[in-house]
Formats: sequence, C-alpha cells, structure tokens
Amino acid sequence: MSKQFSDIGINKQLQESLAALQISIPTDIQEQTIPIILNQKEDVVALAKTGTGKTAAFGLPLLQLIDVEKTNIQAIILAPTRELGQQIFNNLESYALHSPNISIASICGGVPIKPQIERLKKDTHIIVATPGRLADLVKREAVNIKNISYFILDEADEMVSALKEGLDSIIKEIPKSRRTLLFTATMPGTIKQMVQNYMSKHVVHIEANMETVGHQDIDHQYIVVEPIEKLNVLLHFLNANEGQRGIIFCKTKAAVNKLAKNLAINKFSSGAIHGSLTQGIRDRIMGQFREGHIDILVATDLAARGIDVKDLSWVVNYHLPDTYEAYVHRSGRTARAGANGLSLTIIQKEEVEDIGDFEKELDITFTAFKKPDIKSIEDNNTLLWARKIFKAKPNRDVNEALKSQIKTIFHHLTKEELVDKILASYLAQTKASNAKPEDSKKKKSK
Repeated sequence: MSKQFSDIGINKQLQESLAALQISIPTDIQEQTIPIILNQKEDVVALAKTGTGKTAAFGLPLLQLIDVEKTNIQAIILAPTRELGQQIFNNLESYALHSPNISIASICGGVPIKPQIERLKKDTHIIVATPGRLADLVKREAVNIKNISYFILDEADEMVSALKEGLDSIIKEIPKSRRTLLFTATMPGTIKQMVQNYMSKHVVHIEANMETVGHQDIDHQYIVVEPIEKLNVLLHFLNANEGQRGIIFCKTKAAVNKLAKNLAINKFSSGAIHGSLTQGIRDRIMGQFREGHIDILVATDLAARGIDVKDLSWVVNYHLPDTYEAYVHRSGRTARAGANGLSLTIIQKEEVEDIGDFEKELDITFTAFKKPDIKSIEDNNTLLWARKIFKAKPNRDVNEALKSQIKTIFHHLTKEELVDKILASYLAQTKASNAKPEDSKKKKSK
C-alpha cells in the first residue's frame, strides 16, 4: 500500500495545500528524503532525475521547519536559472497556501534589482535565488545571509561551471553550521568535489529508484542524416507530428535563432529562447508556450532549465549535447507526470559511436528512427509550400488593375483546376532548381 504524506511526517496545513493541488501520494524521492530532512540533522545529497518531484522533496520539509516566530532569513534555495527559480518559488507559494505566516521571496537575475532590494527590507524566511543575483545583493549589503540554517542547491550539476564564481562568494557568507541539501540529476566528478568542499563529512546520500522514474516512459531514438538533409528531416518530423507539442534543443544561440527563423518561414507555431534575449522576452515566450499559444519551443540548454510544461509529446536534440547531464535534462522535459514521450536525437555519421557512450553512461537504450526517403521529403516540402500559401496574408499594396487582370486569367478555372495548375507550376520550378549542375553542362555540350 502506498504511503501518504501524513505517514512521512508532513503536517496538516501542508497536507491541505497538497490536497488542493490534487497531490496525494509522495514520489520515491519524496518518500525517501522528507523524513530524513525532518528528523535528522545531517547534510543530504539527493540524486534524482528531472520530473520526479524534487522541489516538493525539499520544499515541503523546509516549509515545516521554518520558525515563523523569527524574522530573519532561515533558508536559501539556489537555482541555475531564473525560470527554474520562479518555478520553485511558485511551487513553494502553492505548498504554503495554508501557512500564511511564512514569507518567501524570489530574488533572481534578469529583472530589475531595485524592487528586490525593497522586498528584502520586509521580513523574509526563505529566499529563492540565482547565484549571480544573490551574490550581487550580498555585495551591496542589501541582504543578510549570515544566520541561515538551511542551504539548498537545486540542479546543482548546472552550478558547478558557469555559476561557480557566484556560488563560491555566497558560500563564504553563510555560516558553517548551516545544513546543506544538494539535489542533482547526475553525479559527475565536479559534483563530488562540491560535496567535499561545501558539505560536512557526515552526508546522507539518497538515490531515487532510477529504474522506475525519470527515463522509464521516454522512448530514446536517433536518426542519422547528412548535414544537407538535417532541416528537411526535422520539418518532415514536425509535419508528421502536427498538433503535438515539444522542444527542440540547439547547442548555440546562433543555431536557435537560425532554426527558429526557418520554422517561422515554414509557418510552424513556434518561439525561441536563449540567454541573450531579455528576461521580458523570455518570460513572454515561455508564457505563450505554457498557455499553449505556441506548440514548439527552440531553446539552448541553460535557457530551458526550469521548463515544467505538461503534455509535451517529444523533445528533439537538433545537436547532440556535450554532456550526459545535458541529455538527462533535455529528455526529462517530456514524459512528465506519468505520461509517455519521445526523445529524438538527430546526428551525423561520425556521431553514431557517441550514442553507445550515452547508452552506457545513462543506462538507457536508443533505437534507430527510420529516415524518410527522398520522395517523402519532397512531398512534405510540397505540403509546407501549400501551408505557406494558405497562411500568407493578402498584399494590400497590389495594384487593383493588375489584380483584376490576374483574376480574368483565372476566371474560367474551377478551384480544382487552379490547384492542379499551381501545384504543377511549383513542382516544375522545384525540379528545375534541383537539377544538378552537371545535367545542364551535358545539355550545353550536346
């Protein structure tokens, strides 16, 4: 029989909030972690795949441990991106719905700092922050973190490289007697070093049941293409899965911009996010994606941290990620909350051997995705051409006299005849443009 939250020590106020959220059964990581955080004093390192309920695993016991009689900052939760930080903040607020005396502040980068400085003048128990912004506020002496009791690192594997400088400066400010809770989806050597450097000698290690969570409902597939085929193969996949929602991951900001432009040209419902966009633009696009106004998101790895959108049918790795950790986070965007999902990786011939490395390291199995043949690609491009015509906005600047002459030319054609002729014209143009240069040379020599 499954345990209830009451069985692992969660109080009535938090249980009421969870009931309102229709959450009744703790996940494996929650069942293992919550009693230890509540009843023991040791530091904790928790290894769990993305989408397994890590936020509640540390958030629920943390809310219960806050002493509302005290007005000082008692806990800091660090996240690698503003998106993830905001997600954690929103979750904590919903968990604390029936605990109104607990004060939580979101102090993340990418938004004006002055309102955050004003917010911190009020009583605050928990801060959810990105390392860079919190380090900046500490430097300005706008926040006092010298007396915290709990220090939580979420998605810690993303904070050991680009964000390490801010993290180190924060560590110097907080008391050595604090309790550190570290949550990560993978355990690379850099995380092990972080545990040694930042945490006590007595650490409780927790690992969620990796066989039953995380990757169990994800179908990992790969497709091998020539560089010139890559975009057409992706467009074929997107057209074949029209109406489904997903995320396409690229390695660089430039690649995100280029691909997003191509999707827009082909009239796909899409948006793009990467680190160089302003926070306002990123928030607007993420809002459109969450609300279902756009179906496809093109993103870099860091920009996509914290994306928790339900009903994503697939993710596509347009470029193979550099690290195993990145693949875990990418593929974990789909198959959330018990659903199934597809993680499709588009690679070139020289990258096939890398697939075996990913399988061995992550204990997953990839299957080959059948590449569409030339005829299917051509048919798909024809459908995309038709969609462009359908979605094209009328040009109001066209001379009325010219428009009248054109209407006269088409006047006696039925709709079916007009479609046949336009299609024939398009196919003839496509055939001519695809003709090989040597073909034209042969004709000239004759």
